[in-house]
Amino acid sequence: MLIIQQVRDFFEINIFGVCHRIGEKLGVSTASVRLFFIYMSFITHGSPVYIYLVFAFTMNTRKFLRKRFEVFKSF
Repeated sequence: MLIIQQVRDFFEINIFGVCHRIGEKLGVSTASVRLFFIYMSFITHGSPVYIYLVFAFTMNTRKFLRKRFEVFKSF
């Protein structure tokens, strides 16, 4: 069980963390959000994948910009 948790944590930190962030904002467990994306992908033939990628791109861009502007705060 510990190995599964370590693998899950690795992917959440190093990939995108979209499901974790959505679950955090809505107050729902991360597993429920993941299952929702999986089920909706099968029902709608993959359209939530596009939504997931947009969220991932947005979160990654915001993280990059935050790091970029922290340099200017030190002056």
